[in-house]
Amino acid sequence: MSRSYVRWQRNTLEKALETRRVLLLCGARQCGKTTLAKELVSHDVAYRTLDDPAVRQIAETDPRGFVRHSGKALIIDEVQRAPDLLSAIKINVDEDTRPGQYLLTGSADIQSSPGVRESLAGRIRKVRLRPLTQGEILGVVPDFLDRAFGQDFGHPDRAYGRDAMLDISFGGGFPEAILLGDAERRLWHRDYVDAILERDLRDLGRIQRRDAMSELIYALAAWSGKFMDISSIAAGLSIVRSTVETYINALETLYVVERIRPWKRTDYARVGSRPKLFMTDSGLMSSILDCDRQQVRMDADRSGKLIETFMFNEIAAQADANAGKYSLFHYRDREKREIDFLIEREDSALLGIEIKAGSAIGTSDFRSLSWFKKNIARDRKFTGIVLYSGELAGSMGDGLWAVPFGTVWNRS
Repeated sequence: MSRSYVRWQRNTLEKALETRRVLLLCGARQCGKTTLAKELVSHDVAYRTLDDPAVRQIAETDPRGFVRHSGKALIIDEVQRAPDLLSAIKINVDEDTRPGQYLLTGSADIQSSPGVRESLAGRIRKVRLRPLTQGEILGVVPDFLDRAFGQDFGHPDRAYGRDAMLDISFGGGFPEAILLGDAERRLWHRDYVDAILERDLRDLGRIQRRDAMSELIYALAAWSGKFMDISSIAAGLSIVRSTVETYINALETLYVVERIRPWKRTDYARVGSRPKLFMTDSGLMSSILDCDRQQVRMDADRSGKLIETFMFNEIAAQADANAGKYSLFHYRDREKREIDFLIEREDSALLGIEIKAGSAIGTSDFRSLSWFKKNIARDRKFTGIVLYSGELAGSMGDGLWAVPFGTVWNRS
């Protein structure tokens, strides 16, 4: 049975339709783009999907005629499957500059896709939709980052211990998959990967060896939460480094994996420059790795990486829902001082977030946050928090806080 969720990006889309000529709603397949787009369909908004072969044939044969419409707006689903439509849309919106004429959806980043010759620069706004967050499932607003910068944490409605966090991490956020039992959800995720290998990657035209790509997806799932090291990733695979880089870029284009850039806005010479790699859904990650719940519970490293991957999606979605206000980074220097997530606000204030799967908390958990505050942030406003599986939010002194996971999706 399907469920309806209020997606955080709906408000973003509705506002952007009032000011921008073209909107692109992008994100991984099955994350809810079509459902959200159809919620905006009314009697004067038309909808066409390029997943329908007959519709796609018409679009490829007559792009100008396909994008012509007499209503308020036209929604085109999976636009990357007929990239020539972008040039036709450009002609139309240059002749008629009214906002809200086109809402496009795409399961691939069209600006990184081969064969795309038109970027619609200056005419299009891209809105990212991720798999469902816990906050969206519970129907809360995305205000955690606002509250964290204000050091206003309150008390979560319920405690999320380590086992509870593992349970929701195993589920992930694909709307259809989260309603299934463990065994059926694992099959759903495997079918999802097969569809990407057989269809979407073929459409990109970059992938020559399906077996090698399948091996790479497994390797990247195991790598989630680690710093990018192409040589180490390639070492266990039967493909050369340059091919690994090409294949990772293709998976990024399809929103299967994502890199977080390092924060380097400092004169500190020993700051690192490697991005961190994450799978974009913790449930997909666990199914690819064929994770056994009991084994993961007994393995601190595996449980920590799974929960960190889950929290990456939660925090990134909060930043996306406040577009332009927050930017997401990580921090690491050559002395291996690390901060899992570093969020920079538009006024240059900083929020450091560490993820700790356990429920015990101590001053050692704040070592990197405290050092960063004193030596790097300096005069910048800085708040440091450790998200953990305990029950109470509490100050650890000087702008540093221990914060329960449930606070992220707490009702304010």
